[in-house]
Amino acid sequence: MSISFLILTFNEERNLPACLEAVAWCDDIVVLDSFSTDGTVEIAKKSGAHVYQRQFDNFAGQRNFALINLEFKHKWVFHLDADEIITDELKSEMEREIENTKVDAFRVPSKMIMLGKWLRFSGMYPAYQVRLGRVGVLRFKQVGHGQREDIDASRVGTLENPYLHYSFSKGFEDWFTKHNLYSTQEAVEGLMIIGKKSIDWGGLLSIGAPTRRRRVLKDISVRLPFRPLLRFLYIYILRCGFLDGTAGFAYCLLLSIYEYLIVIKMKELRPSTNREIKSNS
Repeated sequence: MSISFLILTFNEERNLPACLEAVAWCDDIVVLDSFSTDGTVEIAKKSGAHVYQRQFDNFAGQRNFALINLEFKHKWVFHLDADEIITDELKSEMEREIENTKVDAFRVPSKMIMLGKWLRFSGMYPAYQVRLGRVGVLRFKQVGHGQREDIDASRVGTLENPYLHYSFSKGFEDWFTKHNLYSTQEAVEGLMIIGKKSIDWGGLLSIGAPTRRRRVLKDISVRLPFRPLLRFLYIYILRCGFLDGTAGFAYCLLLSIYEYLIVIKMKELRPSTNREIKSNS
């Protein structure tokens, strides 16, 4: 199959074996490691992957570094994280689609897995990210805690079959540690969104462009009051997260806590707040 894989890692000895096993059919797997201190590098090398190391700055920086500086055997690269699994159905679809496609990248849906359960409703399925792209064409830009494709939307296609995302595979403590950092990055991004003062209202009606619509909703939501509560009610009630049972309730609650961290950090980072603190000191 003419697709290479780029896997980003940092202390992923728990997740990496299953991730690599799911793409064992691939003859070009590149692992870009952020100087792991566990057995990640040894596991990757033992599997036959090409292993490189670079100090992590952000997800977009890591992916762009690899695309610019590392050598890939094939013209298409799938960007994968160690806690994600490629399914046979996705493999077959990718093989079909890249053969005669005129686009340069594909957005791919993912299934969020928590407590052994697919969060069909609370996981907002299908949520898309651009993960498959042509070498030399696809680039990324950092937005909040994650990356966003830096390519014209007209050059992006959509795949139907998802990959599996085991976001909680290293436990809730790891999830909280990561999202404490992510909330700071999202707070900075939220202030930037408010600062630009413009909203792509037309994107709300873009039925054929779910990614654009989701980004417009984010631009709107960052301006709303009671955001933690609203996020919980939206996902748990309006998006029927309650149908995911105990796992769905737990996930919705975690997302509302995450939203609250973003809100209080935005207040902390606002210039007016900082001036008020200085005036009272």
